[in-house]
Amino acid sequence: MLVFITSIIITLMLPAKQVKGHSVGGFDSIWPYQDLVLDKDFYVKKTDADLRQEYAQIANEAPLFFEQNNTDKITKLKQFEIIADSDPKIYEVLKTAFDSIYKRGVIETLNESDIKKPIMVYNLNYAEQTVYSNFFTVNSALYFIEQRLREKGITDLNDVNYLDYLAITHFLNKEKTKWYVKTKLEQISVFRSVIRAGDVLVRQGEPLTNDKRYLINRYFYSQNQAISFGVLNFISKWVLVFITLLILLFYLIFFRKYIFGQNKQVLFLFMTVLAGVVFSYIFYKYGLIVLTLPFTLIPILVRVFFDSRTALFTHLIAVLLCSFFMADKLEFILLQLISGIGTLFTVAEMRKRNQILNAAFVVLVIYILLFISYQMGFGTPGLVKKISAYVPFIVSAMLVLLAYPLIYLIEKLFGFISDFKLLELCDLNQPLLRQLSQEVPGTFQHSLQVANLAEEAIFYIGGNTLLVRTGAMYHDVGKLLNPKFFTENQVNGYSPHIEMLPLQSAKTIINHVIQGIELGKKYGLPEQIIDFIRTHHGTTYVGYFLNLYKKEKILTNVDENEFRYPGPIPFSKETAVLMMADGVEAASRSLPEKNAMAINDLVDQIIDYKISQNQFINSDITFKDITLIKKIFKKRLMNIYHVRIEYPS
Repeated sequence: MLVFITSIIITLMLPAKQVKGHSVGGFDSIWPYQDLVLDKDFYVKKTDADLRQEYAQIANEAPLFFEQNNTDKITKLKQFEIIADSDPKIYEVLKTAFDSIYKRGVIETLNESDIKKPIMVYNLNYAEQTVYSNFFTVNSALYFIEQRLREKGITDLNDVNYLDYLAITHFLNKEKTKWYVKTKLEQISVFRSVIRAGDVLVRQGEPLTNDKRYLINRYFYSQNQAISFGVLNFISKWVLVFITLLILLFYLIFFRKYIFGQNKQVLFLFMTVLAGVVFSYIFYKYGLIVLTLPFTLIPILVRVFFDSRTALFTHLIAVLLCSFFMADKLEFILLQLISGIGTLFTVAEMRKRNQILNAAFVVLVIYILLFISYQMGFGTPGLVKKISAYVPFIVSAMLVLLAYPLIYLIEKLFGFISDFKLLELCDLNQPLLRQLSQEVPGTFQHSLQVANLAEEAIFYIGGNTLLVRTGAMYHDVGKLLNPKFFTENQVNGYSPHIEMLPLQSAKTIINHVIQGIELGKKYGLPEQIIDFIRTHHGTTYVGYFLNLYKKEKILTNVDENEFRYPGPIPFSKETAVLMMADGVEAASRSLPEKNAMAINDLVDQIIDYKISQNQFINSDITFKDITLIKKIFKKRLMNIYHVRIEYPS
């Protein structure tokens, strides 16, 4: 179901057809691909911004249409003739002023934004273009009259109001003006130009101008827009994606069963692949540079929580699916796959946070070397000299540093545990470990020895050494609640078990597992560490007290399973090795004589007993591994107890 849903989502995002070229951005200085020959006529549309600018220009530059109407002027001039007899001097001055004013005409007052526009004065079918400043306005006409009166020295007008005889002669025709603008707007073409089929839009190695970048981007956008949804096309692409994702699932089934059995882990791997495709789709759709995406984050994030082989396989699947968004798929796959492999070499053992910084540097170096080699051998040699061509690689390498917050986020979302988290848990200043070292130093020293044994064994048989060491440090924290009931914490040879029945003693010993789980949850230990507490005794018996019970026959009706640990049994190499190391280290303390023979027999006896109790049937561990583990434990214990191997005389 997960493969099906993920494949549907990815198919919906894939390009409508094979990408023959790619959108270009400001960093692209030349065209690195083959000549882009158009397969059909390409109408270059103007952008919305260009159209808005053109519309605004027409609206701003369109002339204003005015209609000349002298009716009001004639009426007022007849009224003005009345004062000719009563005030002849005033009449002559005003008449001269009115003649000058009406000769130019009085126009309606306009807004500041319209003053500079051309004026079209029309009368019937005839129109004459002029400018606003050629006319009088009401205010300028009044100022002109007042100036003439001052020149003639007339200050007393004898109640003559010359404003009553001033009339507007040119009126704005808004309807005609709007009609003119509308006509001009309708005549605007939405196309900048037309490029015919067979023409070369851009040649390989050609320097890119802003105009050329615009044409390339618009061409690919129009190509994708023109393709309609086809059922057969969709099904074909879906089958391709489905098979690719199915390969990842089969890898988990055949080679990583422990991952396949965990839904969260499988979900994380597929979500990682999906995230890579989603970001590629977003960058492709909006014309961004896909190569700036940090694809090498995929192997880093997967390696932090899983193994290198799983990280490489997941990265390969993601790169193959993301390559559908690229024009030069070979170059893209080569760049991302090789850089991903180089990254895995850098983060093979994730013990230090500066390894991610080193990985970013390695990624950048590999990008640059591969890019130069590929372009010189198979691509566009001129592109190598362009500094801007390396900017996407620099950005991608810098974005690798996002691994720091992403690791923390994934830990919280999926409940995973990284090596960084394990290193923090191994810190002796952690509350539980500090309490263990101060209150029960015997158990603490036992835990340290178990951690050393288990870590060395896992190192040689293969597994997470840091995980098994951390689990060993916490596996006996349950002994904090009743430390005196365990031999490593008893002093002067006194044991409280002397005063208890065998079953009571067994219950007390068994409870340290349950109490350890409760303490682990109380202090917020990850489930992966608590699993070591659960499984370090599996479903074995508390052998000493069971044998004591059988020997003394105190209660004949007690089920022997009462002396058995609750389990579960180990389910991984790490938990299995911890069980062996714990049993061997604890038993070695009780050896009366610590020589090579005794240690050899002890290790064989303890581990063979665990095998006979079917404690490792759920663990991915082989007899070859167990044989090697025995050798490692024997050698390590001999070093701890300074045992010399006796050679025959």
